[in-house]
Amino acid sequence: MDKKEKIKQTVQTEYGKIAASQTSCGCNQISCCGPANTPDGVSKIIGYTSDQLQNVPEGANLGLGCGNPVAIASLRAGEIVLDLGSGAGFDCFLAAQKVGLTGRVIGVDMTPQMIERARRNVEKSGFSNIEFRLGEIEHLPIADASIDVIISNCVINLSPDKESVFRETYRVLKTGGRIMISDIVLTQPLPTAIANSVAAYVGCVAGAMLKDEYLKTIAAAGFANVKVIEESYYPIELCADILSLSESDDRHLTEQQSATLAKTILSVRVQAFKR
Repeated sequence: MDKKEKIKQTVQTEYGKIAASQTSCGCNQISCCGPANTPDGVSKIIGYTSDQLQNVPEGANLGLGCGNPVAIASLRAGEIVLDLGSGAGFDCFLAAQKVGLTGRVIGVDMTPQMIERARRNVEKSGFSNIEFRLGEIEHLPIADASIDVIISNCVINLSPDKESVFRETYRVLKTGGRIMISDIVLTQPLPTAIANSVAAYVGCVAGAMLKDEYLKTIAAAGFANVKVIEESYYPIELCADILSLSESDDRHLTEQQSATLAKTILSVRVQAFKR
C-alpha cells in the first residue's frame, strides 16, 4: 500500500468511527473541534446561524466543518448541488432548502458509515430532493457536466491527491458552474511535529496546502476567477489534537511554535467558475 492509499484508509477508518459514534459531536479528538465543544457550538463559531442549526435533522451536524459554504454559495431554486465529503448530510440539508423541490442535492462521501447515517437522516427528515452516494472525491460517481454548484466543507484538505479532486470537480460541473469551498490552508509550513502527525492529518491540518499553492491547484484544473471570498485564522483552541501534541515529550511544541501555529492555520472560503 502506497502512502496516499494509507492516508486515505486512515481517514476513512477514523471518520467511520465518528459516524458510528452515539455522541452528537463524535470528535473523538481527531476532528477539527475540541472535545469540550458540542457540534452546534463549533458550528456557531465557524459561521452557522441558530436558524440553520435548528432546520436540519438531529444527528446531521457532527461539528466537523471549518466554515459555512452554503451561506455564501448564493444557491438558487432549481439548481443541482454536489457536496464533496458530505458526512452525515448537514450542508446537504441546508442546500436542499435553498434549491427547493425543483432542485436537487447530491452528497458524496467515501465512508460507508457516514453514507448510512446520512441516508437515515433523509428517511426521518422527509426531504425528497437529497441523495447520498458512496464514492471518493478523487473519482466522483457523477456524470460529466451535470452539476450547477459544488460545495465542500473542510474535506479537500484530507485528500492526498488534491489535483485529482479539482480535476474531477471541473469535469462534473456544467459550463458556467461554480464552486464554493470552505477549507483549511496554511500561511507557512507546519512544524515537523504537526506535519508528521497522523492525528493532525485526520484533524484537517497536516494535509492542508499552503494558501497560494491551493489556489494555483484550483486554477490548474481549469477554473477561472479563483477568488478567496473570506478568510480568517482558524481558532487554535478547536484543534484538540494539535494542542495535545505539546503534552508529548517526544513531539513537544515550544511556546513560540504554538504562537506561530495560531497564525499559520487559515479557514478560507474560495469561489471559482468553470469556463
